[in-house]
Amino acid sequence: MTGRLHFPIGSRAPVPGLRREEGWVDMEVRFLLGEAEGLDDFLLGWTVMPPGARHDRHLHRNADEFFILVEGSGVIYLDEGEEPAVRGDVIWTPRGRWHGFHNTGDRDAVLVWGWRGAGSLEASGYQAWTGEER
Repeated sequence: MTGRLHFPIGSRAPVPGLRREEGWVDMEVRFLLGEAEGLDDFLLGWTVMPPGARHDRHLHRNADEFFILVEGSGVIYLDEGEEPAVRGDVIWTPRGRWHGFHNTGDRDAVLVWGWRGAGSLEASGYQAWTGEER
């Protein structure tokens, strides 16, 4: 890891190339710490989702994921169905399990999240839901 200990949010550009057809719908994603900082087994991210935005069902074959809903509310997608989520909720998804989030509220949802086991999107083994998985 670099010797740097302070990573201002403004120094991290939104991740380019996240496509709607791969489940990234109207959201702004920033990678705060990860492979670029020498962390090949961990990634920390920040996501802002305006009302109606969603991250469709997806999984990571090589990484466990957590997120904390810092602001807003919505619905989390799980293998078992859907559940409401509100400010302060922590969601843990082991690798290989379907999950996602939809901002069903009337204000921005802000999520702090991370992967254990991968430091980049490519290394996480990201797989978008196609609807044919069941």
